Amino acid sequence: METLQTTCVIAGGGPAGMMLGLILARNGVDVVVLEKHADFFRDFRGDTIHPSTIGVLGELGLRERFLGLPHTSVPRLDVVVNGNRVHAIDFGRLRPPDDFLVLAPQWDFLNFLAAEAAAYPNFRLLMSTEANELIWDADAVRGVRVTEPDGSREIRARLVVSADGRGSELRGQAGLRPRRFGVPIDVLWFRLPSPKDQPAHTLAYIGGGGMVVTIERDDYLQVGLVIAKGGFGRLQEGGLGAFRAAVEQAAPHLHAVLSTVTEWDQVKLLSVQIDRLPRWYRHGYLAIGDAAHAMSPAFGVGVNYAVQDAVAAANVLAGPLREDVAPSHGIDLRLLDAIQRRRVPPVAAMQRIQLAAHRFISRPEGVRLLPDPLPAPLRLALVGVTPAMQAVSSRLIGRGLRPESVAAELR
Repeated sequence: METLQTTCVIAGGGPAGMMLGLILARNGVDVVVLEKHADFFRDFRGDTIHPSTIGVLGELGLRERFLGLPHTSVPRLDVVVNGNRVHAIDFGRLRPPDDFLVLAPQWDFLNFLAAEAAAYPNFRLLMSTEANELIWDADAVRGVRVTEPDGSREIRARLVVSADGRGSELRGQAGLRPRRFGVPIDVLWFRLPSPKDQPAHTLAYIGGGGMVVTIERDDYLQVGLVIAKGGFGRLQEGGLGAFRAAVEQAAPHLHAVLSTVTEWDQVKLLSVQIDRLPRWYRHGYLAIGDAAHAMSPAFGVGVNYAVQDAVAAANVLAGPLREDVAPSHGIDLRLLDAIQRRRVPPVAAMQRIQLAAHRFISRPEGVRLLPDPLPAPLRLALVGVTPAMQAVSSRLIGRGLRPESVAAELR
């Protein structure tokens, strides 16, 4: 079997894997990123690039180039509750210039990172290449066996990083098992043409006992209908008419375009899960992003927490990986532990917030947040608390609980 030697091999070409590969390559580390698909095109992936990630791109000198791609800049996100529009998130409250959200297809973001990384001769991206088995030497991981279009080979490295998502097989082979937290909801994702009178950027519509999430694209909406966990089958039994009615109850303005959903193949089920590894590493192995902690779609923070994991890992590992040592010389476990200790507190806190939100909206009365119509005194009270709510939500969602910055010596 052919063998490829590198310093760091990263399984998974998602936001965590591509960002880590880019920063390491920029800093002289020989790195190989493995992506099992032939391209990055997958629909219904997280498409929100939050201010924290835009800030990281700025630190790497890539901000303006990224913003030159087709995208939508969103300074504020609203929530409509029983017909009452609430200005829930105002990113303008953050420190400029990273005071807005970007909506862009994730495949554009990943292609951008791949193109930037390809400028470095010590970076290799292997598409259609799946890591399927860890290589062990006693109790240490020394690489991975991969399957490629032309066969199989070994890639040996000082460090294997799992950034291969919530279904990672490598983390199981490393003896790491996630703690799973019960989530009472699932989400049905589908596309709709943009209505003629499309309102301002709206994160969610809540009403009629239901909740609908909307993400704007150039000429269509990516829409998510929140349903009870395991409830897709029951909804299908009622036919597409029941499905359209459930969407329309929460978001009546979508009535005119719901007829474009004509078959169930247009509707994709996202089984929402939240989990976290009690331990993220072994000798020669580290898990980051969804492989270490699956986030729910709530608040759209998954991409940005994955990027923050990558930045934190690069800050710790770039120097040690750059050292001229024997390939069998592993990474000090204390360094891998330091990455986990830094990232677990913000991840765990956000997961607790997501779980609380899911429990709230899953109750029959949970999505009946505001009466319809809204009494004048309550309307005035809502206006009064909105600025305080915006100050918290913009920081919580836009920057995260522990935003990461690329170390000055790595920029």
